[in-house]
Amino acid sequence: MFGNKSKAPAPGRIDSLIGAGTSIEGTVRFSGGLRVDGEIKGAVEAVPGNAATLVVSDLARIEGAVHVSHLVLNGTICGPVNVDQTLEMQPKARIIGDVSYASIEIHQGAVIEGRLIHTKPQAEPNSATTDQD
Repeated sequence: MFGNKSKAPAPGRIDSLIGAGTSIEGTVRFSGGLRVDGEIKGAVEAVPGNAATLVVSDLARIEGAVHVSHLVLNGTICGPVNVDQTLEMQPKARIIGDVSYASIEIHQGAVIEGRLIHTKPQAEPNSATTDQD
């Protein structure tokens, strides 16, 4: 019933949560998945070389720079945003700052107050690669 099942982790899974009513000041570094329902005053960044997904709920607010592989945003970010792969802006999303992205999806109602800068997609960290001699 509660046996140890060795399943591969689901893509986009959430490993950490900053809950509603929680406020953090300082830089937050993470790998895997992070969901924010609270408030962060400081930078939020993926550990270099690791795939990272940041999910920001409609209740959340980040005041600082954000640099991640994937971002699903429905809250507010005040600061520059750099997304190496995909950015999804849901209806209540708001960014006040410049946005660098490789791929973007913007739902009706989302707002960006800043410049949009398209970049080439970077290779997915921790993905299988082949050595060429």
